[in-house]
Amino acid sequence: MKIINQTSAGGIVFKKEASQILWLITQHSQHKGWVFPKGLVGDKDSNESMETAAIREVEEEGGIKAKIINEKPVETHYQYRWAGDHIKKTVFYFLMEYQNGDPKDHDWEMMDAKFVPTDEVRKTLDYKSDKEAFENILKKL
Repeated sequence: MKIINQTSAGGIVFKKEASQILWLITQHSQHKGWVFPKGLVGDKDSNESMETAAIREVEEEGGIKAKIINEKPVETHYQYRWAGDHIKKTVFYFLMEYQNGDPKDHDWEMMDAKFVPTDEVRKTLDYKSDKEAFENILKKL
């Protein structure tokens, strides 16, 4: 079994609608878990920055364009097994604000993407690392 260290970046994206704040969440096609959009840094361009990767992943997996509004990301860590390997993952989530687009335009990696209120994010997210990242992002807003 190999140990593989991976670095991903993503976005915790909000939009203001009327008097409430809504957040983008996505449902993964493989494991079916509700998560924030994220992906490997440099998987398409070895010189890719974390910020560029985060914006790209939000657009691919969330179907929308967003801008980073806080340059200091929230860092999370978790581990899992994949194809016999032990993956140690570090994820950098940036606080982002929705610009345009429709979550229905997400790519194949996600089976669903939608904007929901804060309390629904807390109830819907499936993983401890995402829940902790969300609480940390709320402190930055």
